[in-house]
Amino acid sequence: MTVRKETAAQERPRTVEAGWMAAVLVTGCLAGYLGIGVAQAGAQSSGSQAQQTQPAPTQPAQKDAIPDAPTVQPSATGPEPPAIPRPEEKKPATADRNPWTNQPNATPAEPRTAPGDETSGPPPPPMPPVKTVPPGSTKAPLAQEQLYTYVVHTNFVQIPVTVKDRDGRRVDGLLPSDFSVKENGALQKLSFFSSDPFALSVAIVLDLGMPDASVQKVNQTFSALVGAFAPYDEIALYTYSSTVSEVSDFIGASQKLTALLNQMKVERGRNNGVAVMSGPLAPNGPIINGIPVGSPTQPVYTPPKEAHVLNDAILRAALDLRKRDRTRRKIIFVISDGREYGSEASYRDVLKVLLSNEIQVKAVALDSGALPVYDKLERLRLPKQGYDDILPKYVSATGGLPVYKELSQSAIEDSYAQAMGEARSQYTLGYTPIPPKTPIAKAYHDIEVLVNRPGLKIYTKAGYYPALATR
Repeated sequence: MTVRKETAAQERPRTVEAGWMAAVLVTGCLAGYLGIGVAQAGAQSSGSQAQQTQPAPTQPAQKDAIPDAPTVQPSATGPEPPAIPRPEEKKPATADRNPWTNQPNATPAEPRTAPGDETSGPPPPPMPPVKTVPPGSTKAPLAQEQLYTYVVHTNFVQIPVTVKDRDGRRVDGLLPSDFSVKENGALQKLSFFSSDPFALSVAIVLDLGMPDASVQKVNQTFSALVGAFAPYDEIALYTYSSTVSEVSDFIGASQKLTALLNQMKVERGRNNGVAVMSGPLAPNGPIINGIPVGSPTQPVYTPPKEAHVLNDAILRAALDLRKRDRTRRKIIFVISDGREYGSEASYRDVLKVLLSNEIQVKAVALDSGALPVYDKLERLRLPKQGYDDILPKYVSATGGLPVYKELSQSAIEDSYAQAMGEARSQYTLGYTPIPPKTPIAKAYHDIEVLVNRPGLKIYTKAGYYPALATR
């Protein structure tokens, strides 16, 4: 029995220590779950270790000694600080009106509702009906620079007019009341008038099918040709003979244009003289007793036909000019002898393009076209030999004044400055056609411009074709 009491006495402290360790572990777990600091759990564990030195109670008392789960003590807090007043939010002036109906809104007191409670408060205003449009039928907002674009309606007619006196001098200082315009016989009301100079878009068309002496004479006048333009003008250069070539797109009257014209000085015209049909220089083989070797009869040679595609050259320049800005005056300046042969385009088709895009044709006639008897010779047209009167027709129909017929180099240089000066300083009349009482079937519209002063002569186009809307 004694041995048993000593064993129980030895086991009793171990049991107490194990119970306290279990209590510490439970307390730590509950402290982590309930948010109690580690320091409080450590304080309780140190208190438990201090109790181990006291005498051990009986076995039933050990069960009652297990501590309960610690409770969270409310922290001592002082009185709540007063709330900081928030500044009032200023509502925009447009908040008092309905954006759809533009009517003033009622301003009831907005009750505070709990989160998620969507049933309280006044219902929102009904949405207006939404109309949709087909895609592509609306346009994006205009850019700022597009707001200042000069808009011209497609039925607006613009007429450049040059007025000269009996001595051929240009008449300035006329007023809108001095002009009257008739279209298809009906008097029109002018809605635009200007005597200010216009910037020019000029397409220079140079004939390289002229005799070489005429081409070289023109080459010596290029410096005067550059001087006839203003810094705000733009110039393109074309050449033609049997085909049309574009030498340069539209550029300013600068050193680049001078360099291009200097390169043109190496171009040569056709050889002078009559074609050789017989003799040692003729295009045939050896001849014995007047009969070619290998042929019983003497062949007949005809001179080759040289193409001069004046219509094609003017059409090519007109198609490029119609893409230029409408605020510029569009001019085709032809330097040629006026011959036309071999073009694919006809005069009527080319003239329709010119009158539909407000393009004038001005010309300087050289070589045979500058002869005093040229007007009489052009009426004697040989069959299948081309035309010699096409260039004056272009000039007269588009209002480009008569053809400048010059033979000397100085006269050619003077014609450059005169032609460009008159093109820039023309009167500009504009109107919107009044619909006729009876419909007119023809597409061409006749124009008659009258000046209410005696002894004056007017140079302008004789009519126009309405341009198709391209935008």
